[in-house]
Amino acid sequence: MSYAASPVLSERLWATHGIGLWLRRAVLIVVGIAALAIAAKINVYMWPSPVPVTLGTFAVLSIGAAYGPRLGLVTILGYMAIGALGYDVFAGSSVENNGLGYMLGGTGGYLLGYVLAALALGFAARKAWDRNIFKMGAAMLIGNVLIYVPGVLWLNKVIVDGGLYDAGRFSTIWDQTFAWGLTPYLIGDGLKLALAALLFPVIWKLVGKARS
Repeated sequence: MSYAASPVLSERLWATHGIGLWLRRAVLIVVGIAALAIAAKINVYMWPSPVPVTLGTFAVLSIGAAYGPRLGLVTILGYMAIGALGYDVFAGSSVENNGLGYMLGGTGGYLLGYVLAALALGFAARKAWDRNIFKMGAAMLIGNVLIYVPGVLWLNKVIVDGGLYDAGRFSTIWDQTFAWGLTPYLIGDGLKLALAALLFPVIWKLVGKARS
């Protein structure tokens, strides 16, 4: 296999073929969806930000890197499909606020960004970026940008269309958009980026030693 199409972590840890390959894919998809749902509900406070961050983005980016672009995409889409059916699997969803109604709300753009980010991390892993601290850090940064760009743009549209602009607190609609959907999360995402950049290369080194 060429360097341009390197095996991803899940393939190296669980190498199989034939029926076993399909079994591996099915198990990884189920495990990945469960991990995404659990991670989305875990809130971590990152001082000095008063807003808790979830581990959802970390799980999305990690699954993309560990699974590769195709299996990662199927896993993320499966997660979205379960959420669309009304199950409480998203960070801000609840018994009362779920399904497509929730997905088309203020977080809709971020959910689209999850799909784009998982693909980006999957392709980066195929290039073996996840085996180098700096390249993995760059891949995580790209993934976060792909989450935030559609997320912030969609949130801005929701604020405008919904008449939610609070002129008494914010000087512009964009100031409100960034305050609601970007700046409180930068510290936490920076720490998650650093964690993944360190973690994946270490795992690869351990796998290499175990197989040597």
